[in-house]
Amino acid sequence: MEDLIAGSVFHEVAALLVLGAAAGLVALLLRQPLIVGLIGAGILAGPSALGLARSDAHIALLAELGIAVLLFLVGLKLDLRLVRSLGPVATATGLGQVAFTAGIGFLLCLALGLDALTSLYVAVALTFSSTIIIVKLLSDKREIDSLHGRIALGFLIVQDIVVVLAMVVVSAMAMGTGEASAMGGLLRVLVGGGLLLGAVALFMRFLALPLTRRLARAPELLAGFAIGWAALLAAVADHIGLGKELGGLIAGVSLASTPYREAVAGRLSSLRDFLLLFFFIALGARLDLGLLGAQTGAAVVLSLFVLIGNPLIVVAIMGAMGYRRRTGFLAGLTVAQISEFSLIFMAMGVALGHVAEPALGLVTLVGLVTIALSTYMITHSQRLFAWVDTLLRPFERRRPWREEAAAGEAGGKCRADVLVFGLGRYGGTIARRLQERGLVVLGVDFDPEVVRRWRQQGCEAVYGDATDPEFLAELPLAGARWAVSSIPGHPGGVTHEDHRLALIHALRGQGFAGRVAVTAHREAEAEALRARGADLVLLPFQDAAARAAELLDAAPEAPPVPVRLSAGSAASP
Repeated sequence: MEDLIAGSVFHEVAALLVLGAAAGLVALLLRQPLIVGLIGAGILAGPSALGLARSDAHIALLAELGIAVLLFLVGLKLDLRLVRSLGPVATATGLGQVAFTAGIGFLLCLALGLDALTSLYVAVALTFSSTIIIVKLLSDKREIDSLHGRIALGFLIVQDIVVVLAMVVVSAMAMGTGEASAMGGLLRVLVGGGLLLGAVALFMRFLALPLTRRLARAPELLAGFAIGWAALLAAVADHIGLGKELGGLIAGVSLASTPYREAVAGRLSSLRDFLLLFFFIALGARLDLGLLGAQTGAAVVLSLFVLIGNPLIVVAIMGAMGYRRRTGFLAGLTVAQISEFSLIFMAMGVALGHVAEPALGLVTLVGLVTIALSTYMITHSQRLFAWVDTLLRPFERRRPWREEAAAGEAGGKCRADVLVFGLGRYGGTIARRLQERGLVVLGVDFDPEVVRRWRQQGCEAVYGDATDPEFLAELPLAGARWAVSSIPGHPGGVTHEDHRLALIHALRGQGFAGRVAVTAHREAEAEALRARGADLVLLPFQDAAARAAELLDAAPEAPPVPVRLSAGSAASP
């Protein structure tokens, strides 16, 4: 088998695809996060186990394309006005977390017996979090557009900039030209980044809309252009020193203002998932288990520091800036792991002779532990917050004014006949149809931009998370007849972390006496939701098909169309 795989890159990639699919299926059957299964597949395929992943260059190429497409799709959803509004909290949280982790991490490493230079390298490595893993997890949970998701993305970008600066300094040291080269490298990054942003701004101003309008006449060409644009800016940004992640993100932002962004996102989502398979396999294969040695004790201490300390500092900073402890906690979980760049950074230190191989093994083990556990923490974030809610109360101001400003005063003062959670295409249409019937509707969404647009249309809407009990307590539940959730369920079906179940339980916990309607896509889900307390389950596709059948059946029959025979033809006898 190994000889067959070694003889062809195609055979190797085919084996990795099968291994990834098998690992994903096992994770699905065990109700574990898919990312854990894929990283496990990478470890099995790596040199520490089966040794299947040998064509590092080919796998890295597919992985890097996946990174560019993923961040491109994230950038497509970013609104520049929202970026400006979240800039201060993202910058303060990102820099605060980096400073806290580096400072306290350095002291911890010294206490564990590491020398000063090794302690500095390890402490800096602990500050990096994986943007790719976090964005994938938040996208899977459909939380990338939530307030905590956007704040998390903001300070992850700040972290990426710190990564760039750290890599510039280490690269300059690798060239052996000292401080002058480091300053020159930093200047190159700043100038190159400024020129890139200027060119993209001109593209957005003069070319983005007419070009995409022309390309939209052929949807396949539009999707091909999007992939090429994402790869081009990722390559340019990487050459400058900003990294492929920021390049892909900038490419997405440059097309976010066009009316075709949803069409592009829909066509590229499957390609993104396919390419990211290779990213996670490459990440797992890079974790050399042979380097771990006797690092277990130190790795446990540092892992606990990353898993607990990093989220806490984010909660503290965001609480001081006027956010609720729940928002801070959910955002803070995204920095409860270290990044693939941490391993690259330590490998550079080993190559320079600044640190020894055991230090790389230590960071590798910390990466294994924190990536795996933080994936579970983010996946089960709602339940985890319920456990620590009381402990986090000191981190919240008496009046979390920033979120109160986002939510507005409509929720606490208006009367509502129906509460509609989720103002997307389906939920927004339901809300409008109910308003046409004379009912008073209050819309709720966790995307501040959606709430802003809804209010501009003269409709009542509030920002908030449907699964937050404290937020639900502020809504006008007393007179409401229905609470309707259009929020889609988890792709794996009804799970204990399902938003719909959380909403049902939270509403009943607040004493809501009305009826609850939720959305499902399969009859099996509907049965499970009814058993868990849903009064009505909406099945959009089945309901639409049933209504269409009724309309077709009720339509009057059309008169028969006379058959006209052309000259010289004869009717059949």
